[in-house]
Amino acid sequence: AFTFQGTDMSTIHVDVVSAEESIFSGEAKFVALPGEAGELGIYPRHTPLISRIKAGSVRIELADGSEEFVFVAGGILEVQPNRVTVLSDTAVRGKDLDDEKANAAKAAAEEALKNAKGELDIARAQSELAVMAAQIAALRKYRQKK
Repeated sequence: AFTFQGTDMSTIHVDVVSAEESIFSGEAKFVALPGEAGELGIYPRHTPLISRIKAGSVRIELADGSEEFVFVAGGILEVQPNRVTVLSDTAVRGKDLDDEKANAAKAAAEEALKNAKGELDIARAQSELAVMAAQIAALRKYRQKK
């Protein structure tokens, strides 16, 4: 059975879920996020789609015109005409991003890269470093909006 969430055709329900918890759930006019092949923009009544997403920030434009940012360390996007679901192992709301934590994690990732032995260690450390760099970039972008 098909159920339509909400009666307003000008919004789409957005859920951003991490491995630990629901990070964001609400109605939005527009969602922008980092798709594998570039930036994806989703409006209400979008064609159904399932895609991987890269590390970066999910920008959610709310019905009142304000914006929410959620940093994701990659994941899966599912789009239905009335619902967008973002599943990510790690997701952090923009306002919860923390300079010190992000910089400490980046330093730890850089240290791991320096001490990496073997290709697997190097690949893992590079991946962590890329996620941290994306998180810091998302944090800066978020701060500029404020």
